[in-house]
Amino acid sequence: LGFEETAPYSLYSSLKRELTPVPVKDLVEEFRARKEKKEIELIKRAVFRAERAFLSIKRYIKRGATERSIALRLEEAIKREGTRRLPFDIIVASGENSALPHAGVTERKLRAGDLVVIDWGAEADGYFSDMTRTFLINGRGIEKKIEIYNIVLKANRKALKAASAGMMARELDQTARAEIQRAGYGECFGHGTGHGVGLDIHEAPRISFQSRDVLEKGMVFTIEPGIYISGLGGVRIEDMVCLGSSRARVLTTLPKELEIL
Repeated sequence: LGFEETAPYSLYSSLKRELTPVPVKDLVEEFRARKEKKEIELIKRAVFRAERAFLSIKRYIKRGATERSIALRLEEAIKREGTRRLPFDIIVASGENSALPHAGVTERKLRAGDLVVIDWGAEADGYFSDMTRTFLINGRGIEKKIEIYNIVLKANRKALKAASAGMMARELDQTARAEIQRAGYGECFGHGTGHGVGLDIHEAPRISFQSRDVLEKGMVFTIEPGIYISGLGGVRIEDMVCLGSSRARVLTTLPKELEIL
């Protein structure tokens, strides 16, 4: 009988009273990293719910709207699609806030020239989805913002194309990271390229330069390179993929070409 590291303490306590614990670090997590067909279908349903919800509120992403109002509309839409609990707090980060990868939602109003990063997900029978899109509010002085968007988009696409069974997760991280480094923004990409998603929003495999994970068939994970520049803003483009026997199948379907609203 095994349980994962994220199991509730109450479960651990009840098991400990009846059984002798034997540590097998990461064993259950490794099993969970490889998804069965039914699990993949539930994740795809969670992706569908998240995307459908987003499309229903996209028209509210405009100058003058507050980050909080957009986040609340999106949360309501996700729940209408059948999600019982959000996988994480929705991120709507605009302007200078978008330079913070894990920004909290504020009452800031969207302004001309703002980058707007929206990170959200949904749930289906306990399985989660996770995706990010970045938009630009039309205005003056947006040339550099368009430049960094296209760099991140190129890094995202290269990583999606490179992902394959048998490669080291850190190699995939380096594929995306190298594209951003070549453009001169390496120091502005301060997080890993991705992470597994399933019953938890962050699980194996970990797509980072420190990871020792090997990518295998059946793994579902994100690819989410980004550039974050204090005072200017940030860009992140996040997709979910499922790894087949050779290449990755992209589960997210929302457009990624820059939309200037």
